[in-house]
Amino acid sequence: MSSHPVHGLPFLPGNSYRDPTKSIFHRSQTLTYRNGYSRPVLPTVGICREPITVNQLSQAELDELANKRPTLTYGQVRQAPPSSFIPVYVAFDKKVLRFEGYFKEAVPISQEEVYRVRRVSVYYYLEDDTIAVVEPPVENSGIPQGTFMKRQRHPKNDSGDHYHWKDLNVGVNITLYGRTLRLVSCDKFTQDFLESEGIELNPPDEIPPDPYTELRREPDRTFTTPPDFDKLKQFLTMDRKVLRFFSLWDDSGSMFGETRPVIIHYYLMDDTVEVREVHERNDGRDPFPVLMKRQHLPKSVKDLKDTFPKCVLEISDKEVTEWYSPRDFMVGHHVTINGRKFFLYDCDAYTRDFYQQSLGIEDMTPVDVKKSRDKEAKQEIPPYNGYGLLEDSLQNCLTLVPKPPKKDVIKMLENDHKVLRFAAALDSMNPEDIGRRFILSYYLSDDTISIFEPQVRNSGIIGGKFLEKSRIPKPGSSMNDPIYYGPADFTIGAVVEVFSHRFIIRDADLYVLNYMKAHEHQFPCKVLSSLEKHLQPQEGDGEPGRTDAQETTDGRTGGSDPSI
Repeated sequence: MSSHPVHGLPFLPGNSYRDPTKSIFHRSQTLTYRNGYSRPVLPTVGICREPITVNQLSQAELDELANKRPTLTYGQVRQAPPSSFIPVYVAFDKKVLRFEGYFKEAVPISQEEVYRVRRVSVYYYLEDDTIAVVEPPVENSGIPQGTFMKRQRHPKNDSGDHYHWKDLNVGVNITLYGRTLRLVSCDKFTQDFLESEGIELNPPDEIPPDPYTELRREPDRTFTTPPDFDKLKQFLTMDRKVLRFFSLWDDSGSMFGETRPVIIHYYLMDDTVEVREVHERNDGRDPFPVLMKRQHLPKSVKDLKDTFPKCVLEISDKEVTEWYSPRDFMVGHHVTINGRKFFLYDCDAYTRDFYQQSLGIEDMTPVDVKKSRDKEAKQEIPPYNGYGLLEDSLQNCLTLVPKPPKKDVIKMLENDHKVLRFAAALDSMNPEDIGRRFILSYYLSDDTISIFEPQVRNSGIIGGKFLEKSRIPKPGSSMNDPIYYGPADFTIGAVVEVFSHRFIIRDADLYVLNYMKAHEHQFPCKVLSSLEKHLQPQEGDGEPGRTDAQETTDGRTGGSDPSI
């Protein structure tokens, strides 16, 4: 056993301990680099040894180790996905290959055709390898066309394999649910896609003609018609060919007549004429579309006897010497139909072309018939007849359905429950009216006046409401434009005439004086001064004198109507 060289203890388990004076715990460096070579370092003096040249890796091996991915020690190594991976349904989203083709359908029950050639468009969707077949519609084919096969994955063989875009090419046949489709061409995108994938396209093919379609395109057999006019030929060649003229019917010569726009139709199939009305919005007329039904129009008639029953028999070819023809309808001229004159001012494009090609008439210039807009007539309000209020009667002249007159809502809200009360006496030559006292209330919210007569015992006069709330016009004002009494017209000693009754203002409420002082800019100075002189405190008294209006209303000032 050897002992510790410093402390003298044996170097045995349990006898050794850590040096408490040690302060450096890092792992000592054993290698260093100088001039690109690794050298060991002596732990005592730090002197570098000679560079290690044994088992050194070359630069190619170092690069290989740098690019090599780490592998697991246990288990199968999984290949990392590429950094720029894009799913197929994202890469081929909305990318469709389009092929044009056809298939032949057997027709066993027809004597005119054995098979029928039907054109189709085949769409291959790259995102999910589905195929849709669409048949373009053909006019008057009698076959329900459109989506021939819905979008789905189609089986290629009995093994369960499905068609892939690598199986499609120009000039090949594909069988979908028992129908063999021949692909004859494709679009530009399909061609570029297949060539980019290394598939060489076959030369484009042609769709064979349909025998029945070619048979229908053959010219009709011609016949030599007799020299007389053939009505059947006219019916067959001129069917659904109509000349349309825009005209004006001037009916201003009759009572309550006017100029009305109409449309005249001339049917080339049988030389009949029809007149249709043109309705405008709010024209006030019944919505009858036809003014004159379709019929033959005679231009000149033989001189018929008075015994000819026109009311029950129609005029036939025997009585008519000439019928109306297209040459009688010219733009810019008048035409008489059943005694009514119509001015033709324009026609449609087909009518203009028909006259130029068939009749050689090129002068079909439209005529401007628009009238200058008349000035709106000013509304004249009739004079007031005295029934009802002036504002209510005025609403009957402004609208068809009268509405209540508008009120000043702001004024009503600001002056709600504000009433000016005055004591008045009746100025009358009748001796029974002497001594009658009235309370005249002026409502600031709507400028109305009500009069109340207090009851007096043993007077023989029934008191109460003398006048309901109403606006009182001043005497001498116009009936159509009246001037109503306002709060500035009620002064002490003023005379107020109410429907032939004269009232003299004798007294006022203290609320009237306070209101006029608060709104002195709305009242003349003489009105305010008359109230101040009348309601000023008497000499020697501490408070103003009690007025008649206060005594009658028991001290109530402003707020409610004494008649309520």
